[in-house]
This record gives sequence, structure tokens and C-alpha cells, in this order.
Amino acid sequence: MADISVIKLPSGSDYNIKDAWARQQLEAITGGNALVFIGVTTTALSDGSTTSPITIDSENVTPQTGNVVFYTPTGEPTQEFIWNGTSWQLFGAAADILGALAYKDSASGKVTATGTISTPTFTGSSSAVTITATDNTSGNYQPKGSISGIAWTGASMTSTGKFTPAGSVTVGTTTSTATVSAAASGTTTYTPGGSVGTPTISVKTAGSTTTIKNPTSTTCAKTVVAQAPSATSHPSNNLTYYAVDGETLSLYQLGYTTGAAITTSDVTVKTGDAAYESSQPSWTGTAVRLVTGNITTPTGSGSFSGTEGNVSVSGTTTGSISSQGTFTGTKAQLSGTTTAAGSVSQPTFTGDEKTVTVS
Repeated sequence: MADISVIKLPSGSDYNIKDAWARQQLEAITGGNALVFIGVTTTALSDGSTTSPITIDSENVTPQTGNVVFYTPTGEPTQEFIWNGTSWQLFGAAADILGALAYKDSASGKVTATGTISTPTFTGSSSAVTITATDNTSGNYQPKGSISGIAWTGASMTSTGKFTPAGSVTVGTTTSTATVSAAASGTTTYTPGGSVGTPTISVKTAGSTTTIKNPTSTTCAKTVVAQAPSATSHPSNNLTYYAVDGETLSLYQLGYTTGAAITTSDVTVKTGDAAYESSQPSWTGTAVRLVTGNITTPTGSGSFSGTEGNVSVSGTTTGSISSQGTFTGTKAQLSGTTTAAGSVSQPTFTGDEKTVTVS
């Protein structure tokens, strides 16, 4: 938000705005030795030093009573100093409040944890097993051998039949003419030729009228003109609305009188439109017959003509096993290894809380 500090009057004179209450408060603050922080100084200070001026932001600053500054000695915590009018007094240091550890980069201590570790559990899943078979007369498995003494006797058989796989279908056709007529509803597709007669338009009833005041021009004020303050130039027909008495600026109120700005006379004007009517128009056209082109349609029943062919199938379809066979095999020893797949649950540690003190 902008501030106003000067009032410029139409005469061209400037007036500063004076806040009496604010000045009284400022006087009370500066006269009561209020504490005012003025910045961080790079000038070396100590309790009781009388160094003045000091450097703040690369500029020389002369302290006033109640001014407070920060100064950080090399390798030490930041210190606060206050100017009492003749010397600097140590106001305090951050280490006095935060403690020595606040300015250490690291700290260490020892602790021995006590508690128990839970027993882990194993969760597994099925996996592939590699098995090796080795011939062994005392083995535990007999997987291979041969069967002897089985005879099978069969006879050949032939099957014969007939089918008609190929031919053609004949369908009779005829050409006819279909009549197209107008539909009862739907999108129109044809507009017949013709013409519509011109209707006669006439006034059915006249519109209504009323009387209004017709204005007559007269001279009156139209605009208000504003002009920048000047001691030598003023707008036409200007009004003075201020006064200055000492440091008091008085702003006047502006009033105005009322009166008729124009004169009027009665005139008659229409307030409604007339009603109109039209004679019934007539239409004269030519009837048109719509006919489609030739349409081919099937007539009667169709017929199929084909050629009969032969199908022969041959093979051995009947027979019997003449005797029971004998199986001879070799025993084998089965052995194998597998690596179980799974996971061991992560154990949890339950312990007692300990307090570690670092100083």
C-alpha cells in the first residue's frame, strides 16, 4: 500500500503530512534507550571495549545507546554486545544457552545392548530332483527289458461305397417391373414440379399509440475538468474547496442545486405493431409416376445335377493275439541329489532400552 507524505494544493504549494502521535512514540522510544539490533560486525569486540565506529556490511557505523550487535570470535560461539553510550558490554553468548555440544561436529559413546534374538524358521518349496540309474543285479528298480512269445494274426479288409460329390444347381429367373409410390412417412427423395401462388398481405388491425414528452435542447454543465496544481493556470469556472490555516488543511464540501435541464412538448408515437393477415396461397403442380428399372427375381424351384463316384477304403481291421508274452529285464540302482529351495525368516531382536550420555 502506498503512503502519502505530501499534499499538493491547486495553488502549487506542497504540504508535508505530520503525524503528531507517531512523533511522540518515536521520541519515547529513542529517549528511553530502547534496544535496537543494527547487524553483525567484523570488528573485534570484548566486554568493556570502547571501539567506535565499528564495521557492519563493509561500512563504518557509529553506535548509539541501546544498539545491539553480533560478533563471532575465531573458533568460538557467536557473542552479543550492547553499546551503553561509552563502551560495549557482553550481552551473552549462544553457548551459554545451547551448551558446549551445540558447537561440536561429532560426539561418541559406548553402549552394550541386552536382549534376545528370536529363532529363525525355514520356508521351502518343491524343486527338481536329478536321478541316476545304474545297472545292478541287487538294484531296487528294474526299468528296462523285452517281451517275447507274443504273436498277432490279422486279416485285410476292404470297404466300398458310393457318393455324388460334384454337380450344379439350376434356378429359374424372370424380369419384372416394380411400381414406386409415395410413402406415408420418412425422408423425401423427390420433389414434383409446380408453383405456389402469391398471397395477398393486408392490415387486419392498426397498432396502438401513446403520447410522450419531446425534449428541446438547452445549455447545461456536461463534464468536470481536473487540472494539475499550478500557481498561474486554473481551469474555467473553477471552485475552491480547500483552505490552509497553519498546519491544518481544510477540505470543503461541494453542493449543487436542481432544476429542469430540458423543456418538453407532447407528441404521439406508436407503442405496438399492427396486425397483418394473408390470403390462403394456392399450389399448382404436375403429378408424376415413379417407376424402378428392371428387377431380376427367382421363379419356380431349382434342380441339382451331379455325377455318382466310388469310394474305396482298405486296411487291417481284424486279428488276435495268439499267446501270452514274457518280460525279461535288468535291475538298476536309482540314486539322486537335490538342493532344497526356500528362505530362512529374518530373526528379530528384543532388547532393553539404554540411555547413552555424551559429554
